[in-house]
Amino acid sequence: MTQAPKELKEDQGLALLDQLRAWALELGFSQIGVADIDLSRAEPGLLAWLEAGFHGSMHYMAAHGLKRARPAELVPGTVRVLTARMDYLPRASSGDWQAIEWAGLKNPQHAQLSIYARGRDYHKVLRARLQKLAERLAEAVGPLGYRAFTDSAPVLEVELASRSGLGWRGRHTLTLHREAGSMFFLGEIYLDLPLPLSEPVTAHCGQCRACLDICPTQAIVAPYRVDARRCVSYLTIEHEGPIPLELRPLMGNRIYGCDDCQLICPWNKFAKKALLPDFDVRPALAAASLMQLWAWDEATFLRQTEGSAIRRIGHARWQRNLAVALGNALRVQDSAEIRAALQAQRAGASELLAEHIDWALARSPEPP
Repeated sequence: MTQAPKELKEDQGLALLDQLRAWALELGFSQIGVADIDLSRAEPGLLAWLEAGFHGSMHYMAAHGLKRARPAELVPGTVRVLTARMDYLPRASSGDWQAIEWAGLKNPQHAQLSIYARGRDYHKVLRARLQKLAERLAEAVGPLGYRAFTDSAPVLEVELASRSGLGWRGRHTLTLHREAGSMFFLGEIYLDLPLPLSEPVTAHCGQCRACLDICPTQAIVAPYRVDARRCVSYLTIEHEGPIPLELRPLMGNRIYGCDDCQLICPWNKFAKKALLPDFDVRPALAAASLMQLWAWDEATFLRQTEGSAIRRIGHARWQRNLAVALGNALRVQDSAEIRAALQAQRAGASELLAEHIDWALARSPEPP
């Protein structure tokens, strides 16, 4: 990255920010902000989280160390970070979308996937549009050093979002906005241009602890502290090995991610629908049952998840997750159909999948 191409007078900077907001809206973003790069106050918390082992098998978290809190070390020459928010609630969502999600969680044979994953891969969507936003900025100011990120590098996204006024860090560690809840993605552009900083907002969680209490695996071990090793999102997406036995029954029918802490959050009554069609629900994932998805062979899985964030976990982990959910369904109500479907894939299963199938087949309803 080059050095900052020019200094900005206050009126120039503010006018440029207004122009950036207009361009961002055209590209599907709902809000932008500008943060400074001194994140030293976040370093002790990051180190404590890593030292506690809460990152689990996400070894890259420890490998990057404090670079995550030092933007200028990640991208030399950085003097500002442009932050962006993109809402992802599907456009067809009804006013009672939270109630619909809770109903899905109560149906043991329904396949529950995180809302964000039901459409196109957000990495692809945000990265391309952040790049376009940066290119427009470069056209306006001349030579510009920049790099765009969205959940793809050692970046303290929530910290930067909070500093730049996109919201505040909720007790579940996600960014919250008074008028948009938390159903949005974050993206960043590291810049060598000294744009004017935007003001942070105050926090509004108060004494509420709904997210801590609702977490199915009690992964939110304290306000603002998540033990990823217990988090259903980590277990179903990041974790490659066997799912710990004690956590399997707690996962219910969640096969990719978990939204419980967001569903219960009072602020999400203000969640905004996506501005883009990219996050519309794919037909194959709309109201899908566990049995329908269990029937997908690898070729079907790859075809149905092309361009989706789900594809990154691969067919093996997909089946592992489904096996756990099917076992939990058997715990609620025995089903010869489910047992037959599990048995049919047992013979050719990998060691990992076979162990999860055996666990599922050993499940049966509790006696009255």
